[in-house]
Amino acid sequence: MKTCKLSGVVLLLLAAGCAATHITSSWKARDAFPAKYNKIMVLGLIRESDRRIQENMENHLAADLRDLGYNAVSALQEYGPKAFDKMTEEEALAKLKNSGVDAVVTIVLLNKEKERSYVPGHIYYYSPYGYYYNSFWGYRTALYHRIYEPGYYLINTRYFWESNLYDMSSQKLMYSAQTQSFDPANLENLAHEYGQMIVKNMVQQNILRDNNEHK
Repeated sequence: MKTCKLSGVVLLLLAAGCAATHITSSWKARDAFPAKYNKIMVLGLIRESDRRIQENMENHLAADLRDLGYNAVSALQEYGPKAFDKMTEEEALAKLKNSGVDAVVTIVLLNKEKERSYVPGHIYYYSPYGYYYNSFWGYRTALYHRIYEPGYYLINTRYFWESNLYDMSSQKLMYSAQTQSFDPANLENLAHEYGQMIVKNMVQQNILRDNNEHK
């Protein structure tokens, strides 16, 4: 019987390879088209304890929009963390208008969940016949490692996101996407993948255009 053993290191590498961000659903308004926005603000609606996540997400998405040829800025960099606190709707809209902002892309962290999974010390897959069952010691050694060598627990994190694009002149929602990120390697990778994915999808949905192609 052939025995295939997967070590903890291999399992960790496989798990890392599966880490990804993907869009679960998206929507666009029927009358949506690539408008010529003069200034797009990226605004993260993320709790204060996750400020580093907000900063990374805003910066990367704004940079990806600039790569398309749009003037895009981070709300944190433009206004600071408490810019809209205690403001009325009219005051907030006036603030954006005075800054020349005619579109807002929001990034909302809807939920963050931690998942705990057990990884055995050794995992074996068996075929009907093979070496290990043909001798007592081979059998004993194979099963000993399986039964007695300790495993360990992995803690993975799953993020649930939503991003919307609002046209400020009409106050209309033009685009919305829901996204999941599973166990990113770090915040930089998370923000990088997310920004590129959202911008690419907005171009595919004909919400934005790559202005560099029209130069």
